Amino acid sequence: MTYSEPTQLAIVACPGGECFANETIKHLNHIYSRRFRQKSDVLAKRYGVDRLSLVKDVNFYNDLQTSDICIRGDVTKFRAPVFKVNTRFTWFMNGEFKTEILDCIRGKDVFIFQDVENHQLLDLNEGKNQQSLSVNDHLMSLLVTIDAVRHAGASRMTLVLPVYPYSRQHKKKGREGLTASLLGHLYESLGVSQIVTLDIHSREIENAFYSSRVENLHASYQIIRELAKIVDLSSEKDDFVVVSPDTGAVDRNKFYATGLQKPLAMLYKERDYSVVSQNAQKSNIMGIKLLGDVSGKVAFLADDMLGTGGTLLKAMEFLKEQGATKIIAAISLPFFTGNAIEQFDEAYRKGHFYRIIGTNAVYHEELLKKEWYIKTNVSGLFAQVISRIHHNQSLSDLLDNRSIIEKLVKQGSSSSQQ
Repeated sequence: MTYSEPTQLAIVACPGGECFANETIKHLNHIYSRRFRQKSDVLAKRYGVDRLSLVKDVNFYNDLQTSDICIRGDVTKFRAPVFKVNTRFTWFMNGEFKTEILDCIRGKDVFIFQDVENHQLLDLNEGKNQQSLSVNDHLMSLLVTIDAVRHAGASRMTLVLPVYPYSRQHKKKGREGLTASLLGHLYESLGVSQIVTLDIHSREIENAFYSSRVENLHASYQIIRELAKIVDLSSEKDDFVVVSPDTGAVDRNKFYATGLQKPLAMLYKERDYSVVSQNAQKSNIMGIKLLGDVSGKVAFLADDMLGTGGTLLKAMEFLKEQGATKIIAAISLPFFTGNAIEQFDEAYRKGHFYRIIGTNAVYHEELLKKEWYIKTNVSGLFAQVISRIHHNQSLSDLLDNRSIIEKLVKQGSSSSQQ
């Protein structure tokens, strides 16, 4: 990486994505501060120069490369760039949106954040109104913002969508539309070069793009890091099993089983697809069968998303009946729609599960107060990816995290033996 500050990296946060964007910016500041400090130390030693003088020289050359006339900050220290672009979002009473970019972003590498599953009350119209937005509201806000950024002269646009909207509409049944690919083509038509998302529901969506790239991140390392705090993963006893909650999640749970070096079991669910799940109590599951053994063991399940939660609740109750001692579930995208939180409260009181691990890719307030819920932070992962995309660096080790998971498991094993 060059010493030049990332002054061309800009972040535009839609109303729903502001919380996640702010978290990511904190990590970006840490990343660039650490790189600046490490490289300054190395160069000072290599060339036998005073570190303070070196830092001042670096800041001088950085200032030469920026178009800013007013120099900001202490020239003897690292000066964090101002990543966030001032933006005004107007919500009209008929439901229409308008986005105004208040800073110059001409020629900049712009990353647009949106959390389409953020259904908390949001401050709109510069704090004059509070409104809870639907997925479609967020989506329209995103499209309007993309258009505003495009007209403001950005050199490149990347969407940061922890939740890819309409990802469950990725294949046709009868006379249905392919909404996931429709949105992809719409993004491309607006000039979006790439999309960064988390645990996309189907890899088929990635194949729907003509020119844009999709960087599909995985939260498995962050989830295992939290799992290791509540379960002894280094134990050689046969007391832990990974359970795939259905046939569609086999590959995901096989990944966990391989990384943790634990056995894999699977639940087979008989469904009535004529029934649409309305809430956690009324799902379309008619029966469940277990392939494997969970008796006397800690059962760990992983899935990409949780909506009403009815499927997972039935699975955990069934595993408890089969003799599992503790049941822990990991969810990359914890929507908890409808009355899901209340239903999980009741299931927890009945002892049907021990903990749910979810990421901060979906913003929640009430969920964080629950004893049974553990939040794991993926904004640091997104910050690393954004930094590497901006500097045209490889993402391979971030997209394939098997090596760092192996190190994490080995560290746990070594510490338990000491």
